[in-house]
Amino acid sequence: MLEEAEEIGRRIKRARLRLGLAQADLAAAMGRTQGWVSKVERGKIELDRVGLVNKLAAELHVHPNDLIGRPYSSSPSENQWQVAASAIIRELRRYDLVPVFDGAPRASRVLWAEMTRLHRLRDAAANVAILRILPDLIREARALAEVSEGREREEGFALYAVMCKFAHTAAHSLGHPELIAMACERAAWAARLSGDPVLPAVAAWMRVWDMWATADWDDARALTDKALADLEPDYDRGDRLAVRAWGTLHLRGAVSAARAGVLEEAMDRVAFARVAAERVDAERGPTIYDRHSLTFSSGNVAIHAVAVALEVGDHGRALALNERADPRMVTVLPNSRQGHHHMDLARAWLWSGNRDKALAELETAERLAPQLIRHHPIARSTLRSLVYAERMATREKLRRMSNRFHLDE
Repeated sequence: MLEEAEEIGRRIKRARLRLGLAQADLAAAMGRTQGWVSKVERGKIELDRVGLVNKLAAELHVHPNDLIGRPYSSSPSENQWQVAASAIIRELRRYDLVPVFDGAPRASRVLWAEMTRLHRLRDAAANVAILRILPDLIREARALAEVSEGREREEGFALYAVMCKFAHTAAHSLGHPELIAMACERAAWAARLSGDPVLPAVAAWMRVWDMWATADWDDARALTDKALADLEPDYDRGDRLAVRAWGTLHLRGAVSAARAGVLEEAMDRVAFARVAAERVDAERGPTIYDRHSLTFSSGNVAIHAVAVALEVGDHGRALALNERADPRMVTVLPNSRQGHHHMDLARAWLWSGNRDKALAELETAERLAPQLIRHHPIARSTLRSLVYAERMATREKLRRMSNRFHLDE
């Protein structure tokens, strides 16, 4: 894993030299010193924040995956998800052609029932399984929209859009930029045809995520606000799905603001999301079906507050916010969200100098969501830092013991 850090440094150096940039020029663009750039290129400094990786990639005019080497190399069996990703891309590429589907597609109510399986897999961060299931479902949803009329046709497009969202999430987790981009575009196209007033905002939520890859924090915040303005009438009248989308968008906007270095705005957005979560908590009546797969809750607000603190480098605030949060709100979250949260806490403890707690949190994260954590660049960066620190500590202990034994005399 330490070799991985050195290889990332070499990729950064090659990208810098390709542009004819001096280390000092890159340092100025990043707001860092030339020494920092030099250490990064030698693998001596970990890129331990997603925002940092994305900003560096944007300055070098490459995709972040090109710097960190995603998708990560693995065994042939573990790489089979890329076959499914290619099948999904083929389906999305022919979105405006007559779908190739044998027989009659099932009714929308049946396909929405099928979506509950994707929800369960998403909650478990079983992204490979999601990609394997999606090609046939996307084809069937597109066929339903093609052969139906009225409300059923709109539901076919709504299903197609939400399936694109599942593909988008899985592709982000595994590191497949082509599928990320195409799934986002097709989700926006289908959302406009769905007749669902909330789906366009969900598609915007996806676009904001993609803007992070190019460090377009201001555009991400502007798009968030545009989507919120479109949702406002439905939010004000208490539409339950709109309330969830409203809160989710504010959380995404909070991370964008934190990466832009605007902490006050980030915390304001977390506060707006908290109000939306309180409205969700106060709801009465039957449980609403989360057809947009947003899983918004008070627990999500709590863990995003921690993430925002980490994005601005304040690990003390992150740990304090986690300490104050009701653990019951977090433990009811899906494994995918819990896993990401424990990965964040591992980073916070590492920055505070407590390697034992950092490792324990990282182990918890992996146990909860193994696929997500093993493929996440920040988890890998945290583990590399722990390995390196342990090696250095062991060397120092051996040096001191050697001195006590007078081995050099």
